[in-house]
Amino acid sequence: MNRIDKRLNELRKEGKKAFIAYITCGYPNLKLTESLMIELSRAGVDMIEMGMPFSDPMADGITIQMSSQAALKNKITLTKVFSLARRLRAKIEAPLILFTYYNPIYHMGIAKIGKRLLSSGIDGLIVPDLLPEEAGGLKSELKKYNLDLIYLAAPTTKTSRMKKIAQQSKGFIYYISRTGITGARKDISSDIEYNMDRIKRIAKKPVVVGFGISNPAQAAQIARISDGVVVGSAIVNQIKKNLGKPNLVKKVGEFVGELVKAAKEAR
Repeated sequence: MNRIDKRLNELRKEGKKAFIAYITCGYPNLKLTESLMIELSRAGVDMIEMGMPFSDPMADGITIQMSSQAALKNKITLTKVFSLARRLRAKIEAPLILFTYYNPIYHMGIAKIGKRLLSSGIDGLIVPDLLPEEAGGLKSELKKYNLDLIYLAAPTTKTSRMKKIAQQSKGFIYYISRTGITGARKDISSDIEYNMDRIKRIAKKPVVVGFGISNPAQAAQIARISDGVVVGSAIVNQIKKNLGKPNLVKKVGEFVGELVKAAKEAR
């Protein structure tokens, strides 16, 4: 059992939902990313998605794109992200999930990636532009090291395909709350309860929901109908809002703490 499965099992026994925070590695710089991730852990997040900045992020909205572009100007590479994870693993217990596109993985080499992830203390991988039908090599490589390859499902995913995703996704299923790209939104998609019920009838593993969740009320709303909540753009927006301020890390931690509290107390 890896750290992701262990944490999800603990939460299930406690009757609580998972809160997963996304952060772009290298925005505004790697030193602050490290401090922010430690603060997120203190704020009570159950897992952290480490976003690898990429030049063509097909799933990401303007907020994550902006942070990725800034991180790329800081010359962030996959090797630097692995080093960051290795430093953090000695300081935090939360499972770490690398959120990246297929190109950086392919460039590094499929045969190397599992060992690099494991030695860095990373527990799973989300690759939004990789289809299950084309993931055979990567799936086999991660399986050798007991690492999770987590697939995404969307409102437009047909039930027949949902069954395939539910079968192949490891750790949990990442459900995208709306069609389109990431980004904080004012409201939650109206069809989410219907689609969560549809997935739950198929999947025997946890389903967490991301894309568009931006405030405590929305986090609570999603937590009531799912196994967990993912927040990314709203956290990056908080980092942007506090850039240059001496209390940036504290402010972001307070914001995330409110989201965590709302998700945990949702009934």
